[in-house]
Amino acid sequence: MGDSISVDPVVLSIVVLYLAMMLNIGYRASKRIRTNEDFTLAGRRLGPVLLAGTLAATEAGGGSSMGVAEKAYGNWGLSAGWYVLAMTITFALLAILAPKLRQAAVATVPEYFRRRYGEPSGFITAVIMVLPLIGLTAIQIIASSVIVSVMTGLPYTLCVMVVAVVVTAYSVMGGLWSVTLTDIVQCFLIVAGLLAAVPFALQYGGGWEKIMSFVPPEKLSLTEGMGAGTIISLIIIYVTSFAVGQEAVQRYYAAKDGRSAALGSLYAGLVYLVFAFVPALLGVIAYSMVQSGLIDGSVIAQQGDKYVLPILALEVMPSWLVGLVFAALVSATMSSADSDLLAAGSIFANDIYRKWIRREVTVNELLRITRMTMIVVAVLAMTIALTHSESLITILMFSFTLRAGGAFFPYVIGHYWKKASLAGALASLATGSATVILAERFKDAFFGLEPVIPGLIISLVAFVGFSSLMPGKAKADGDKLEPDY
Repeated sequence: MGDSISVDPVVLSIVVLYLAMMLNIGYRASKRIRTNEDFTLAGRRLGPVLLAGTLAATEAGGGSSMGVAEKAYGNWGLSAGWYVLAMTITFALLAILAPKLRQAAVATVPEYFRRRYGEPSGFITAVIMVLPLIGLTAIQIIASSVIVSVMTGLPYTLCVMVVAVVVTAYSVMGGLWSVTLTDIVQCFLIVAGLLAAVPFALQYGGGWEKIMSFVPPEKLSLTEGMGAGTIISLIIIYVTSFAVGQEAVQRYYAAKDGRSAALGSLYAGLVYLVFAFVPALLGVIAYSMVQSGLIDGSVIAQQGDKYVLPILALEVMPSWLVGLVFAALVSATMSSADSDLLAAGSIFANDIYRKWIRREVTVNELLRITRMTMIVVAVLAMTIALTHSESLITILMFSFTLRAGGAFFPYVIGHYWKKASLAGALASLATGSATVILAERFKDAFFGLEPVIPGLIISLVAFVGFSSLMPGKAKADGDKLEPDY
């Protein structure tokens, strides 16, 4: 690829400046870290605006930018925007639950399970939560590396290593403080960069009517390409996965109070409402330009549709805007990768190391283990990124589904239902996760449904059934659970 693309020094300078800024923020944020709670939860001091910025940037990753453009260029057309719009619905629903999440005063999702139901459920949940985070980190590194490779012409392998080092460095330095502060910058770049790209792309293509003349009508439908079934499944996946996803709910735990948690969630949903169909529109515009001959589609054809957004930027935009768009794309992916790293480190240190490896652990040691875990996960994710080639959205959707299948109902209902028990939680975790894996492998046997749906159904039946037969102690109604350490 490097031979076909010339490197613009303006573009390169903007992105290098962006990467340096992220490292600088990470270094400055590290000065605020005194305890592991400062590192993992920003001292529980996030207000609505900071919370909204970090929530929005965290979930606006490679899938919701490059992945959406890829699918819009392919079979989904404008309906690919539902991949982002579903997040607006998700954050609106999570705003209802947010005060309960904050009131529980835990640091991780497995900690909630452990303190609400008992230690076995906490350990199982920790394992289920950590494994998908490795894959999610890898997919964000893949997306970032694609961008840097297209921009510089450097080998993809080298770009993977550079991206992994940068995102790991600033995340390990400042924890949630650095992640939050970098997320604010990244959220602005993601929205502003891609919005600014639209008028330039339309102008280069000769205006809306000319561009649309090369696009088949089905690509302009807001539902036809993806289909109503996939849209509904996507919303279910998001709601169930983000409600239990450590990288998302860690923000609610870090809110200064329940009101801030709810408002931050609503504000994040508004950001996605503005942003929803922008990447999809750019993907459709790129398709039109390839069909009309304005863009040489050979690179996309050779390398795959995941290169649509970077190639479009290079072809049709001035240098300063290309730099901004590239920075926005790198922002989108890094803002998710850093959150996934922090989530994995928090869970391993808090729920595996401190509970099952070394109970008498000091604050400094716990902080060190969190950081070491983040580095290990980054290395594993980098290794996956060097060898994995499946569709971005496919990997993301399965990772979301796996953790949602068994954990959603015990986690959400446990805040409200006093009879929810350890037996119900264990049954839900085991049957829900197993069903998701089986439904992914043998989809026809489950009537072609998305794996999350049969997983959730089986999980709910098992959770309610076993909790009713063997009810637990009364710990619900958003009670602040007593610490178990």
